[in-house]
Amino acid sequence: MKTIRIFDPALCCSTGVCGTDIDQALVTCAADIDWATRQGARIERLNLAQQPLEFAQNPVVSAFLARSGADSLPLTLIDDEIALAGRYPTRNELSLWAGINGEPSSNGQSACCGGNRSC
Repeated sequence: MKTIRIFDPALCCSTGVCGTDIDQALVTCAADIDWATRQGARIERLNLAQQPLEFAQNPVVSAFLARSGADSLPLTLIDDEIALAGRYPTRNELSLWAGINGEPSSNGQSACCGGNRSC
């Protein structure tokens, strides 16, 4: 199985889903990663503020940051190759990359609570 690594910009905590002004993209990403890992995907998130050495010691990430800057994060790698930059992957993308035959949301976008609109 492929390993998906998401390199986050500097966030206040490991998911960025805290505080009073929460970015919906981070909420959606956290839910989608949780869904994908429950389906067996291998996904790791790294936070620039909490794990700067991981960014500096990875040659792909280090070169990306030197070329594009931290404002271009998040960066998603699949087996240490760049798959996506500048936004978080959708549930459909995670499903495709991880080889999951699950039920991503019907509109191609991520959905809160596994698609349960009542939450």
